[in-house]
Amino acid sequence: MAYRDNDKYADVPQELKQKLFDEVKADERYDDYLYGCYECGICVSACPSARFYDYSPRVIAQTMAREDLNRFYEILADDIWNCAQCFSCVRCPRQNNPGGLVTLIREVAVRNGLKETREVLQGYSRVIYKVMLKGNQVSPDMLRPDFFPDWGPWVQEFSANMREWRLAIPTDTLRGVTDAAWKTDPKTLRELYYIWYSTGNLELIQEVDPGLHGLIAEVVEEELAETEWAD
Repeated sequence: MAYRDNDKYADVPQELKQKLFDEVKADERYDDYLYGCYECGICVSACPSARFYDYSPRVIAQTMAREDLNRFYEILADDIWNCAQCFSCVRCPRQNNPGGLVTLIREVAVRNGLKETREVLQGYSRVIYKVMLKGNQVSPDMLRPDFFPDWGPWVQEFSANMREWRLAIPTDTLRGVTDAAWKTDPKTLRELYYIWYSTGNLELIQEVDPGLHGLIAEVVEEELAETEWAD
């Protein structure tokens, strides 16, 4: 296996890097996402993240193909959350899917509750909370008639008084009043709860934010207990 001389995470045991790499490689999707890199750069030229970050989908494919454990861990710790998951990179003539590889690496990072992953995702806890309990992540200060024309005249009325809303409602409360954006049908929310519960997404959240998991799990289990999905 190839190792980099300038190992940024030299303090991380090589055994752990190997374990995490093996978890990614063991995923049944892995062989469909990686065939070998021509180093043509087409994926980089198509990648929007590569324009703004020190990020390269080509490096993702090359690293996994070479089984470079040290570079792999750097990607896992520093790079995977720069990917927009737009999958522009799938235009690869070799049929590689760097975005798919990033998906696998993210899942392994979350499942293992890695310190770097918890730190990166900490700021998303409120978004996760709002999506899972409210069905959307739109807050009142995001409401613009030209952005949401399908929501009807109420949006225009609400946005016309945005200055007053911002003055009257504390900032942290303002971003929590998602019912002012739209109210998701309870049946739709329960369907989402069932999907998150049955696919194991709640367990993934527990690895990143145990406190958030406790809040969401209680609501989800209570809602599902009253439905036909309880069994």
